[in-house]
Amino acid sequence: MQIYKDLKSPISKEFEKLLNSQLSKTQIEEGKIIEGKINKVTEKFVFLFVEGLKSEPVLDINELKTMGLADKIKIGEKISVLLEKIEDKNGDVIVSASKAQKIKGWDKLVEAYEKNEPIMGKITSKCKGGCIVEHIETGSLMFLPGSQISDKPLKDISHLMNEPQKFALIKLDKIRGNACVSRREIISSYKKEDKAKIIEKYKVGDIIKNAEVKGYSTFGCFFHVNGELDVLVHLQEISYSRVNHPDEVFNIGEKHDLKVISVDKEKLQVGCSVKQLSPDPFEHIENYELNKTYKAKVMKIMDFGAFCELEPGLTTLLHSSELSWTKKNISAKKMFKVGDEIDCVITEIDKEKRRVAISHRLTKENPFETFEKNHKVGSLVEGEIVNKNEYSLFVKIGGLDIDAFLHCNDLTYLNNGEEELEKFNKGDKIKVKVLEIKSSEQKIRVGLRQTKPDPFDWFKDKKVNQTITVKIISTDNKGLIVRPEGCEMDFVIKKSQIAINAADARPSRFTGGERIDCAISELDLAKRKVVLSIKLLEEIEKKEALEKYGSEGSGKNLPFSSLSEDLKKKDKK
Repeated sequence: MQIYKDLKSPISKEFEKLLNSQLSKTQIEEGKIIEGKINKVTEKFVFLFVEGLKSEPVLDINELKTMGLADKIKIGEKISVLLEKIEDKNGDVIVSASKAQKIKGWDKLVEAYEKNEPIMGKITSKCKGGCIVEHIETGSLMFLPGSQISDKPLKDISHLMNEPQKFALIKLDKIRGNACVSRREIISSYKKEDKAKIIEKYKVGDIIKNAEVKGYSTFGCFFHVNGELDVLVHLQEISYSRVNHPDEVFNIGEKHDLKVISVDKEKLQVGCSVKQLSPDPFEHIENYELNKTYKAKVMKIMDFGAFCELEPGLTTLLHSSELSWTKKNISAKKMFKVGDEIDCVITEIDKEKRRVAISHRLTKENPFETFEKNHKVGSLVEGEIVNKNEYSLFVKIGGLDIDAFLHCNDLTYLNNGEEELEKFNKGDKIKVKVLEIKSSEQKIRVGLRQTKPDPFDWFKDKKVNQTITVKIISTDNKGLIVRPEGCEMDFVIKKSQIAINAADARPSRFTGGERIDCAISELDLAKRKVVLSIKLLEEIEKKEALEKYGSEGSGKNLPFSSLSEDLKKKDKK
């Protein structure tokens, strides 16, 4: 060891130089890919020589064969391996050729991804959500989503399986070692090049003949042109009239001429117009007058009405509320078909909004006005019940296509209106009285009970506080049901109006069928309201007795037990 005492000696410096030169030849580090030379081959294993390692790494022959390296299994060939451990617990060197291949393949994928270059691969199998693609050069496996297989849906991809083709790398996860590829981007890029050549054919002002309606969106309509290009007609370029959605004007599959109004070579888009092929009809809208009848052609039928043309390009809206005077919520499909020419009256012209509204019903006489001319309020008419609901009848009168409204309260004076309604059916002929006519609101109200004498007229010569005789029809906990003699109507005397004393105000005192006197406490002929009271009659008779008799006398024998107390109070005063 004496030679190392003096490190500055020529022998020490030479040894240091020799040692450094030997270590610099090979960088031995775990996790690195190194080159190994085959120096021995057995039936199951391959032995490698790697300079700098104290022992020979061993590889399984089956591993090399599955990697497609069977032709390299011979002495002298070099193989790249991943150095996993320089020394394990047994003192062996652990290496892997397959992992080295994967890492090298991943590096090539990263390089292609960063340079945005396509890679060659083949679809080897299907999986959930897509397919597995093998990188031909390195054997790395990548995921191909189903949406990225093609630019259009494919039911069968058997013709693509195991066929070498280009793929675009769209996503790399370096942490997980996952790669995602797309075949669709490769196809689209080819089409993009072709589309650029196609768009060069078109110039602003060109007229495209027989373009086919392909689809709609909220902002316009797409047309397929000459089997090679899709163009957009914006909502504002469809018509000079207001259009809320393209389906109001176009139907899928229709063919129309278009005018090219814009060409964007960067975005590869062509904009077209339909309305610019015809003159602006609003330039001579003064030729049309409000409330005047014109001919209009039905262009498109919708749930809410129909779109019609007064002239080419001048589209108008015929709303469903303007189809008929009498029919509510009627569908235009039941009245017209596309291509029909109909009479209409212009009801609105808005130059700013470029909107024209028309009416079909105004071309016909209003049946409600006709009815008002021929019938006065209070007149009797005959009709037929055409409809019925839980509280009313609808009566068709004469030859007019209008239904008059008959409420159940106007069916009878005597019975409950809803119960009386059950007696009537569709098709019944009835004679009714006209109660109200509102032609502006399209409303006619009629009544049946008004055609008969009103039993309430019995009270015309009666007045408040007048005594009348009634017959008790029935009793219940709430009071008495009574009918005045000579009258056909029944009334209620409430429990609180039976007697002055609460103890005597019991409906159970009466069994029904008795004739008793009572007084009219309220009477309103206009509102047909009457309130009857036995209590009021007692109070009236008591007051008359107090005025007639100055002492108690035989007050105890009177039907009102409190008379003596009332007389005492009077004497004190």
